[in-house]
Amino acid sequence: MKLEGTGIEQVIVDLKPLTHIMESNGFILGGSWDYERVTYDYKIDSPEKNITYYIRIQGYALEGDVDRGNAVVQLLPPLLGKHYYPHGVEYGEQEEFSSGLIERATNAVKKVKEAVAQYQKS
Repeated sequence: MKLEGTGIEQVIVDLKPLTHIMESNGFILGGSWDYERVTYDYKIDSPEKNITYYIRIQGYALEGDVDRGNAVVQLLPPLLGKHYYPHGVEYGEQEEFSSGLIERATNAVKKVKEAVAQYQKS
C-alpha cells in the first residue's frame, strides 16, 4: 500500500546524509541496492502472533552511484507492507491495514521527511 501525503516522494537528497537520517530513525539500508537504486526498511512489530509490518522507502540515483556512496537520490512514494511467513512481504493494495497502523507509519515517514528537508536539493 502506498502511503499518500507524506511529502517524501520526489525529494532529492545526497545519499550519505539520507542514509544517516534513515538509520537514526530506525530504517535499515536494504541489501538489495545496486548502482542506481536504494531501499530502506522499517520494521513494525505487531501484537498479532507471527505478524510483522514494514515501511519501505525506495529511491533511485539521478547522479552518481549508490554503491560508491556518491549518489544524488530521488525518493519514491513510501510503501506499507505485511510480512507473510515464509513467503515475504506484500505491499499490494489488496492488503488491509488498521487506521492506527497507517497513522503510525505515516508519522514515521513524516519524521524522516522533516529531518531530510535541511539536505533537500532543488
